[in-house]
Amino acid sequence: MQPNYHPKDIESATQQQWDDSQAFKASEQSDKPKYYCLSMFPYPSGKLHMGHVRNYTIGDVLSRYHRMKGYNVMQPMGWDAFGLPAENAAMANNVPPAAWTYSNIEYMKQQLKSLGLGVDWSREIATSKPDYYRWEQWLFTRLFEMGVIYKKTSTVNWDPIDNTVLANEQVIDGRGWRSGALVEKREIPMYFFRITQYAEELLADLDQLDGWPEQVKTMQRNWIGKSFGVRFAFPYGDNEKLWVYTTRADTIMGVTFVAVAAEHPLALQAAQGNPALAAFIEECKQGGVAEADIATMEKKGMATGLKVTHPLTGEEVPVWVGNYVLMGYGEGAVMAVPAHDERDFGFAKKYDLPIKQSIQVAGETFSIDAWAEWYGNKEGGVCVNSGKYDGLGYDAAVDAIAADLAALGLGEKKTQFRLRDWGISRQRYWGCPIPIIHCPSCGDVPVPDDQLPVVLPEDVVPDGAGSPLAKMPSFYECSCPKCGGAAKRETDTMDTFVESSWYFARYTSPDCSTGLVDERARQWLPVDQYIGGIEHAILHLLYARFFNKLMRDVGVFGEEAKESRRFDEPFKNLLTQGMVVAPTFYREETNGKKLWINPADVEVELDAKARAIGAKLKSDGLPVIIGGTEKMSKSKNNGVDPQSIIDQYGADTARLFMMFAAPPDQQLEWSDAGVDGAFRFLKRVWSLSVELSDGAKAAAIGNLSADDQTLRRELHLVLKQASFDFSRFQFNTVVSAAMKILNALDKAKVSADRAVLGEGLSILLRLLSPIAPHITQTLWSELGYGDDILQAAWPEVDEAALVQDEIELMIQINGKLRGSVKVPAGADKATIEQMALATDVVQKQLNGGAAKKVIVVPGRLVNVVA
Repeated sequence: MQPNYHPKDIESATQQQWDDSQAFKASEQSDKPKYYCLSMFPYPSGKLHMGHVRNYTIGDVLSRYHRMKGYNVMQPMGWDAFGLPAENAAMANNVPPAAWTYSNIEYMKQQLKSLGLGVDWSREIATSKPDYYRWEQWLFTRLFEMGVIYKKTSTVNWDPIDNTVLANEQVIDGRGWRSGALVEKREIPMYFFRITQYAEELLADLDQLDGWPEQVKTMQRNWIGKSFGVRFAFPYGDNEKLWVYTTRADTIMGVTFVAVAAEHPLALQAAQGNPALAAFIEECKQGGVAEADIATMEKKGMATGLKVTHPLTGEEVPVWVGNYVLMGYGEGAVMAVPAHDERDFGFAKKYDLPIKQSIQVAGETFSIDAWAEWYGNKEGGVCVNSGKYDGLGYDAAVDAIAADLAALGLGEKKTQFRLRDWGISRQRYWGCPIPIIHCPSCGDVPVPDDQLPVVLPEDVVPDGAGSPLAKMPSFYECSCPKCGGAAKRETDTMDTFVESSWYFARYTSPDCSTGLVDERARQWLPVDQYIGGIEHAILHLLYARFFNKLMRDVGVFGEEAKESRRFDEPFKNLLTQGMVVAPTFYREETNGKKLWINPADVEVELDAKARAIGAKLKSDGLPVIIGGTEKMSKSKNNGVDPQSIIDQYGADTARLFMMFAAPPDQQLEWSDAGVDGAFRFLKRVWSLSVELSDGAKAAAIGNLSADDQTLRRELHLVLKQASFDFSRFQFNTVVSAAMKILNALDKAKVSADRAVLGEGLSILLRLLSPIAPHITQTLWSELGYGDDILQAAWPEVDEAALVQDEIELMIQINGKLRGSVKVPAGADKATIEQMALATDVVQKQLNGGAAKKVIVVPGRLVNVVA
């Protein structure tokens, strides 16, 4: 056994041993309970970052722990390989996205392996491979035929120079990120998933997800956004109706105008003879289409000159075009009640429109001079200036108004969802081809099963000007599967959220060539533990839940699965890990921009309390500005290369620090000193093991001295708490427990019974095994505990070791700690009082007198009032 700890040697040897024995290959032939642990798969960007390291270490620790607890564990890994970043990199490097992607996969796979992850690599998938997306296309055709996927025109961000649709994040200050052109809103045909068809189920089934954080479930509920309101119409013209939806029907008597989207038929009608309005409508078509953009941009509007009729009062209401109204949301029109909606209030003040109060809260005074929070209160107000509805509260007013609108044939109560159908068409190259053929005679025809997959050519270098597929006759020219006539293949690709919405199922049957999954899916699903960042709490998780229900209803999991609630949800338990943050440093350049400097290049000056009071660049010794502590990112240049940590300290140190620095769901602040401390601890574990190597695997526990009993009790008490903490994912306190055990063994190593020391070391190694697997595997074998710690069970607490013949109670005199007394474990109150009063410390304090009062706190202390 080598005397010193050399992580590079033992880690490479241990990883090779795992590879040779296929130690982590999951088996369907097992009578153990299954445990499917899944971390969100990475995008192959080129190298790991600390967020990856934390995510996958958490998953690996849980997988290894459950293996020791007797579970049949599956922990797979793959690559979310399609996406726009690959196209951008391809253009920058003049290489096909496929070559860039697969090269990154190979590099990142080696990085992941260097972390010692217990991954079943035989299940590896890459979403850009035809054997994966073939089944995505297969499912698409089924859903298209069922009507769950449909085609309609939709408003998108359009770059008129690059001739391509832009994602919301690619619109910067109203311009295309690459071309700089003013972005337009344009209507184009797109394919949509009818996710709204599942809105009620997606909402209701959140209640069965007891293993999900409440924060995430709340975010999903808000995104689905079930609301109860009234849909009603403003009549106009020759029996025409302008429909709106509102959750505040109680304020209907306060309507002073309506606003419509720039693309609304009323707006286009009004613009025909109004050049100024037509110009404004064109202006509205520029800018983003995301709700977040709409919420923060300046609200602008223009009167159309048209009027509609208030359905209850008969008054004429002016129609405005508003840049904050989107045609794709609801009816493309909103009723405006400036007195009771803050956005409408600001709009009315800007354009000098009437503001009419229709709700009053007791004790409050309404004024049109400034907005007050109570104006929007629907709980504590009653109707005023509302005729027959005066004095009614919210619920009563909505009921009465809805009934009157229904009687007029102009409205009804309606339950509505904020959730909109999911548009998946992308005018990009590096994605899954949409399996539709456009035939002049037959229309849109799904590609037959025997012609799947529609293979994406991988030798293309995009130029950024539209989709390369639309310029490739070799790709789009084809024959109609129905009539055999000349036809054109769809050149749009799917949103990459689609690939990540079902990958968890494919892992169960990665080599299946007869279907999306096979019978193995029923054995492994649902995922027992899912791990990933909180940033995916809404869209990815919602889409994955949706896809799981689609696969269930199409029969992917078998016909019986349609009746089983087991397959309603994909992820039983969810852990959202916190961000990894680090300090930032910068210098201000002459143009006002900040030059961000990596913390590794900075020397920080600390005060006596270890607070940073100054910093300078190591290379020139000149000061740099200390920024805040922020999420590790390329933009702030405050990332730490995981490979440099592994190369210097070893993977076990990186893993140990990640688990010790903070609970997994909380923010983790990077600390070089913390990493160094983790390394020192592992060196101590190694050194102690060397010292105890002779006879570490001793005989069974025999008769023990009082000191050895105390030591053994301490070991098992710590183990009991650590086991409880592990079940709660409190890995930081598990590491603390390992440190306590190490300190106890180190202190007693000379005098303690060898059997107790051997047992304690065995507990320590198994406790650390899920977190630091390489060093524990090596020491387990070297010390003779067994050939493979992977076959070892989680240590069990010996309850008999916790039983005490006597206990130590603290003695307080007049509330101040003065000493202690040992008493029999089962001593009654009178005996404890007698023994405490007899101690020298109490006798000295009483000085021959009697105690006024003695208070016994069982199991803790005795307080003597002198």
